[in-house]
Amino acid sequence: MRIFTFPLGPLQTNCYVITNEETREAVIVDAGMNPGELLDKAAEYTVRAILMTHAHFDHMGGLEQIRKKTGAPVYINASEQEWLGNPDLNGSSRWPMVGGAMSASPAEYEAKQGDVLEIAGMKIDVLETPGHTPGGLSFLFDGHVFSGDTLFAHSIGRTDLPGGNYEQLIASIQDKLMELPDETKVYPGHGQGTTIGFEKAHNPFITGILR
Repeated sequence: MRIFTFPLGPLQTNCYVITNEETREAVIVDAGMNPGELLDKAAEYTVRAILMTHAHFDHMGGLEQIRKKTGAPVYINASEQEWLGNPDLNGSSRWPMVGGAMSASPAEYEAKQGDVLEIAGMKIDVLETPGHTPGGLSFLFDGHVFSGDTLFAHSIGRTDLPGGNYEQLIASIQDKLMELPDETKVYPGHGQGTTIGFEKAHNPFITGILR
């Protein structure tokens, strides 16, 4: 497995291409705006899925372009299916200066807690991690967790946007992500990567709440 990181769009949203080098297949996590660089890398592989951590506009602004280019199906939590096609829900109508109203067709598949997706020769565990948004998902690939905007290096996701819930976010981090092995590598929706162990020890939003 190889992981390629692409900070896309005005908000530098981390989107990922995770590859199976033996089969030359790939999975994309999140679909940010202006995805040309990501698509150039994805073209070297057969893309089998686009996994959405959540449906805020900066994570789905390039979804239709990526979907059209790769032909890959999209996975999202059921509670955010409507967000893909609704600029008021995905937030794009709140910041028209960033790129205008954005919408995408519904996802082909819905993913939930406990699902194990077998895609591109890889097993992917689905974790429901709501709080930043109601349907936030994290995806665990063999010791690598893609946390969207739930957990960042030294920080956590914001909860002041519509659908955000601080108590839910803290519960997601504490009960789902912090239960992973310390050596688990974290690939967040923005900024640099980290590990679960490092965040347990150094994240000021987490150190005081761990049981």
